[in-house]
Amino acid sequence: MRKEIKVRYSILGLVLVFSLCTGNFASGEAGAKIKFKEVSIDFGKIKQGEVLTHVFVFQNVGEETLKIKRVQSSCGCTAALITKKEVAPGEKGEVKVTFNSRGFRGKVNKYIYVETNDPDQSSKRLSVSANVEVPPQPRISLDRYSGDAGLFLEGEEMKTKTVISNKGQLELIVHCSHKDASFFSKGKEISFPLKIPAGESREVEIRIPPRKRKGVIREYIMIKSNDPNRESLSFFHSGYIITRDQLKKLFAKYKDVLD
Repeated sequence: MRKEIKVRYSILGLVLVFSLCTGNFASGEAGAKIKFKEVSIDFGKIKQGEVLTHVFVFQNVGEETLKIKRVQSSCGCTAALITKKEVAPGEKGEVKVTFNSRGFRGKVNKYIYVETNDPDQSSKRLSVSANVEVPPQPRISLDRYSGDAGLFLEGEEMKTKTVISNKGQLELIVHCSHKDASFFSKGKEISFPLKIPAGESREVEIRIPPRKRKGVIREYIMIKSNDPNRESLSFFHSGYIITRDQLKKLFAKYKDVLD
């Protein structure tokens, strides 16, 4: 009987020593341990353009200092700020999240990642969501955002076209600008502002006067509208100007190929 008791005490002693060595005998969590009060928030129905803020509260329920290594969001529309980078055992901290709903529509989910020295969850994901309601508004769209004129002879105009569409519910008002370009629609010069009813499109031809230089040429056309989400757009127009002598040499060089 005494021998059995000694064996039991020996086993208990080993368990005690193992617990003390691993740190699991204490009442708290070993190492740093982050615990959030909540990890998600749904703002529900909101109007497009609203800027919403929520504070996620967390606590270090571990036995060592919690270190916040990095806080990053899945989108530039969502910003996250941490109140402190080091949180002592038992202390609390906050992650302030701001979501800008401009340009979004329908159900939106965004994520924030909090990286710490918690050995069990080094990266904690937080989420914010909302159902963005969009009021009636104009919505601009281009069939393309660049045009390549290719090769053209010195002294010639650079010409390109783009189609501007209004995919919204209200009238779209457009202004195109360039230091010396002219703009045409159906052969007639446009007098801005160009007004495009909801659901309709307009083809716009861009004509840039001859340039004195030769070689690669790049021009940018600014397109502004009353679309609240895309007030300014850029159209990129490029080409390559060659001289008459260069053109003659090209024809001479590839004459046999062309024949």
